[in-house]
This record gives sequence, C-alpha cells and structure tokens, in this order.
Amino acid sequence: MTRFRLTVEFDGRPFMGWQRQAHGPSVQQAIEEAITAVTGEQAVIHAAGRTDAGVHGRAMTAHADVAKPITPFRLKEALNARLRPAPVAILGCDPVADDWHARFSCIGRRYIYRIVNRRAPLTLDAGLAWQVAAELDDRAMHAAAQHLVGRHDFTTFRSAHCQAESPVKTLDRLDVHRSGELIEIEAAARSFLHHQVRSMVGCLALVGRGRWTAAELADALAAADRARLGLNAPPDGLYFMEAVYPAETGEAAQ
Repeated sequence: MTRFRLTVEFDGRPFMGWQRQAHGPSVQQAIEEAITAVTGEQAVIHAAGRTDAGVHGRAMTAHADVAKPITPFRLKEALNARLRPAPVAILGCDPVADDWHARFSCIGRRYIYRIVNRRAPLTLDAGLAWQVAAELDDRAMHAAAQHLVGRHDFTTFRSAHCQAESPVKTLDRLDVHRSGELIEIEAAARSFLHHQVRSMVGCLALVGRGRWTAAELADALAAADRARLGLNAPPDGLYFMEAVYPAETGEAAQ
C-alpha cells in the first residue's frame, strides 16, 4: 500500500464543493471515481481543506492510499486522462510516509480572493472573480484588514453551519493588493472557519466603498455576533492557493 500526495487544481463552477455530496457533483467524487477506474480499488481521498460550491483551487493538497503497484508519474497521467473533461487536474503526485495526512499534518493554509473593480461586465473572468462596479479604496481596505490579523473570536465572520469546535482562530496575514482593476486579498492562517474568508472580504468591500470605517469593522469583530456581518462575498473569487506542511517550512508538527 502506497500513500500518494496529490496536488489538485480545479475550477469550482460545476461542483457543489470539494467534499462528496449526495445532492450533486463534487471534486472529491470526481477524483475518487478516477482512482477507482485506474486501480480497481475503492478510493477515499482526504484533503487539506474543504471548499464551497463555486470556490476554486490552485493547489489543493490531498492524499490517497493505493495498493496497486504504480509509479507516481503513471498514476498522475492516468488520473488526468480519466478526469477529462471535468475541470480538475492533478498537478503533482508523490509518495509520502504512511502517517502523513493531508489535513492533520497541515500547519498552514492560504487563500486569495479576486475582485475585478470595474463597471463593464466580466467576460473572461465571469465566475472566476467578484465584480464590484463601485470604486474601491484598496488602501483603506488593507488598513482596515489589519484589525482582523491576530488571534480573535471570529464568530461574526463564521457561517451558522460551521462545524468547528471553537470560533477562535489566529489570522496570520490579510493583505490587500491592487493591480489596475484587479484587487487581490490574501489570507493566511493555520485554519479557517466556514465562510470566514468570504465574510471578511465582503466587509472589506464595504470599507472600500466608504460604507464602513475601519473602526466599524473592528467593532463587528469584537461583537462576536453573526448578525453584525455586513456582507458575505460570493464564492466566485475565492481560490485555495496553498497548504503548508512542516517539512516545507522547518516547523515541527504540533
């Protein structure tokens, strides 16, 4: 039995999310069915995180155990052939230790949220970014975002359906960058609550439009009350970018 680490890229638009669902297609289901077709084995994969319907992945990390003797290269090529035409690609496939786990060995996760700030309709980026027509002040958004960095109770920015044991999380970074009409918001933490990134982005957009101040954003955080959320951004612009593991950073597993 070999445990393989998979690096997965996907367009989230056709899927109900990463996790297997009874009521629609998922990225997990697509990959598991491909593994079963290639190996003849009942496949179960585990991922570094979960994504909602419409959320995308640049480099989601997952793992699967395969009994069939097969090289990483041939497994990757076979899976990509089976996955077509679904918008899912296996970018990397590497053997790892039997006790390595895509979720539980992970010590950091990074997301990027893309906003296209223009009035003209989206063509190439339709479904791949959030269009905001009103002019956004990216500098005000970045300054306000720093109130959310650190260890806080993020109940205000947590979905009512979140299954995390605690709303307390440590946000390592929340940066806002602008290049022309594209605004990217980068969030990094050990782990996130359900809808946390989208909720933070929605409220930062209110700051960018001048409807909220940085102080009001800080007050919403301190309230620890979902009813104080100003806006939950749509899934279109959210991308899972990276999962970080101890061997890649030199940090000891905790």
